[in-house]
Amino acid sequence: MSFRLSYRADPGNPWFSWQYVRDNSDTILAALREHASLTGRAVLIAALIALPLSVAAYWFRPLAGPILGVTGVIYTIPSLALFAFIAPYLGTGTTTVLVGLVLYALLLIVRNVVAGLNQVPPEVREAAEGMGYGRWGRLFRIDLPLAVPGILTGLRLATVSTVALVTVGVLVGHGGLGQLIFAGFQNNLYKAEIMTGTVLCVALAILLDLLLVVVVRLFTPWSARGVR
Repeated sequence: MSFRLSYRADPGNPWFSWQYVRDNSDTILAALREHASLTGRAVLIAALIALPLSVAAYWFRPLAGPILGVTGVIYTIPSLALFAFIAPYLGTGTTTVLVGLVLYALLLIVRNVVAGLNQVPPEVREAAEGMGYGRWGRLFRIDLPLAVPGILTGLRLATVSTVALVTVGVLVGHGGLGQLIFAGFQNNLYKAEIMTGTVLCVALAILLDLLLVVVVRLFTPWSARGVR
């Protein structure tokens, strides 16, 4: 997505300008929508991949090390280098950005889900087995509900991290609000443009984090004390 900007010259070049926001409201909203969309899709895909990996690491202890190790190594790769490596194979589209974001989110979710599952009291597991629950029944009725605080922590960390990393997608032309920040530096350090993109990034991260807390508290009130 390309963003064409039109704004009036501001001799004072302030860090914030309502004139800039009014003149570019459509562009700003388009960047915000793209940023939120990329974040939501990346975290959702990462969660769908991370949950089975976490369960596998929880059930089969020898797999825990390799799973956490591989996701950890991926997380240490610099974002610019990762996007540059993926782009020749997938092109400069949203798919490249999504793949990179999903890979980075995996470690944060897997590590916290595994930690949450491991914190389920042994006596609770034994009681569930005594009541006749099988492995799958115990997972869905006991383990996962009790691991909700850990799962939520992973999702929150992954979401906030992904909001920040989306901006790097500007490298392949799909950086959401990062497009505004990058364009601001290109336009002779146009401060209002840079600040608008930055403030909206922070606001989006905070909003999504609060939304996750509210949703989980509504649907899992028993875990409310474990959510901070």
